[in-house]
Amino acid sequence: MNRFHRWYCRSDAWKKTLDQELLPWALKGVDLGQDVLEVGPGPGLTTDALRVRFGSLTSIEIDRRLAESLGRRLQGTNVGVLNGDATSMPFQRGIFSGAVTFTMLHHVPSAALQDRLIREVFRVLKSGGVFVGTDSVWSRRFQVMHLFDTMVVVDPMTFGARLEGAGFTDVSIRNVSRAFSFRARKN
Repeated sequence: MNRFHRWYCRSDAWKKTLDQELLPWALKGVDLGQDVLEVGPGPGLTTDALRVRFGSLTSIEIDRRLAESLGRRLQGTNVGVLNGDATSMPFQRGIFSGAVTFTMLHHVPSAALQDRLIREVFRVLKSGGVFVGTDSVWSRRFQVMHLFDTMVVVDPMTFGARLEGAGFTDVSIRNVSRAFSFRARKN
C-alpha cells in the first residue's frame, strides 16, 4: 500500500466507516461459526471489530511489518496473526468455520492471483463454511487513492462466477454506489 493508503487504513474516519457501515452491512444475518479466518487485515481495524464476535480469529497478512505489528498488539488475545501469502496458505484443508476479507482483494496483483486466493479460502473452509467480504468498485477517487499502489479492481458483475468457479455455492453479490459485498458457501 502507498503511504496515504497506510495512513487512511489506520484512521478514525475508516474505523467509523467500518464499524457503522461496512461490517454491519457485510455481516448482517450470517453465521460464520467460531473459528474464523481473516484474509488481509492490514493494520487490523477490522480485526479489532471482528475479534469480539468469534471464539477464535486467525488473520493472514502478506505485509511482514503489518503482520508483526498486529501480532504484537493482539498477543494474548483470541487472535492469531500469521505473516503469509493467502494464495498459498499453510493451513490444513477444512479447518475454519468461516472466512472474511474486507476491502483488500483489489490489492492482490492480478485476477489470476485473486482466483488462487479464492480457491485457497475454499480449501481451508469446513463443509458448510461461509466466505464473506467486501471490496470497492472503480471510481476516479479510488484510483487517485491508489497512485503508486497495487489496484486490480474486482468486477462485481463477474465475481459471483469466479466464486462459483472455485467451488462455492449460494453465492450472493450486493452492490451499492462505491462498493459491493459478497457471500458464498462451501457445501
